[in-house]
Amino acid sequence: MIIDVPTSLGPGRLTVSTAADPRALVWLGHGAGGGIGAVDLAALAARLPALGISVVRYEQPWRVAGKKVAPRPATLDIAWRETAPAITELAAGLPLLVGGRSAGARVACRTANDLGAAAVVCLAFPLHPPGRPAVSRLEELVQPAVPVLVLQGDRDTFGTASDITSDAVGHRNIRVVEVPGADHGMKVLKSSAMTASDVATLVTASVGQFVDEVLG
Repeated sequence: MIIDVPTSLGPGRLTVSTAADPRALVWLGHGAGGGIGAVDLAALAARLPALGISVVRYEQPWRVAGKKVAPRPATLDIAWRETAPAITELAAGLPLLVGGRSAGARVACRTANDLGAAAVVCLAFPLHPPGRPAVSRLEELVQPAVPVLVLQGDRDTFGTASDITSDAVGHRNIRVVEVPGADHGMKVLKSSAMTASDVATLVTASVGQFVDEVLG
């Protein structure tokens, strides 16, 4: 199901993958350089509904308009927040987890508390710009007061799983799952022990288990 949602920045778009008997809803945003067809987002939408978890992928207005460059981070938050009422209606009282990949994960972290999210799912969180580890975005990652799951490749130039684990020491609500051989796009080399299918399985299994734990 596809739903266009008006915002002050233009229409955004929700692609809904509904579970037959849902027990939670996961709302995911895309990155600054790609859309909802990213391998991890697509895998979650395809597999989580069978586990009783509905998935809603959100396309920001700039992406729906066909633009190739994302606006400033604060602008991304505006459309996300304005779309929240539509998500609340879709959730229909079910626990809501927010998240996304890369820039979408940043948006989810910055807004999770205000939106009353039960937890946050971060895919390839951009801890810092490539080659600039001193420019840390850790403050955003630790902002949610709820559990945060981070799935991060060990070849991610925006910060590896080890980098995040090290920087987030002391923040008990943050759990990091390393995706061996994966880069920022969750892609692995042909020589990697992990295949693309293995990555999709690891991502979906990790998120599924995380939802189970959040629901108690």
